[in-house]
Amino acid sequence: MSGTAPKTPPRIRVTAPRQSPAPGAPFTVSRELDEQSEVGDVFLRALIRSQLRLALVVGGGFLLILLGVPVLLAFVPVIASTSVFGVPAPWILLGFSVYPLVIICGALYVRSAARNERRFLDLVHGPQEPRR
Repeated sequence: MSGTAPKTPPRIRVTAPRQSPAPGAPFTVSRELDEQSEVGDVFLRALIRSQLRLALVVGGGFLLILLGVPVLLAFVPVIASTSVFGVPAPWILLGFSVYPLVIICGALYVRSAARNERRFLDLVHGPQEPRR
């Protein structure tokens, strides 16, 4: 080989455009979420906290309903020994009071969770921005 080193291409400096908003640009939550800033993180944590709180309230109510049946049967033993048309009263109690309450709690949970998400989307997109 000859004593000359192979030519290397000149270095090119690559820079990214500035990410800061233009002066006077409006504050948008969607921008904060896209940039994964601390403010966007706070909004996401608030949504997660509200959904968790809702789940704990509904779950606690569900447990109270389910624990209420054995407690009722323990304190009122007449119900446990009664039957209607050959069907034990505890089964009727479960079928016509507890299960409908569970279904109602589930429906209320879904409605409330959707409301939380809708409020979050309204906050993120605001009145001026179209939803994606």
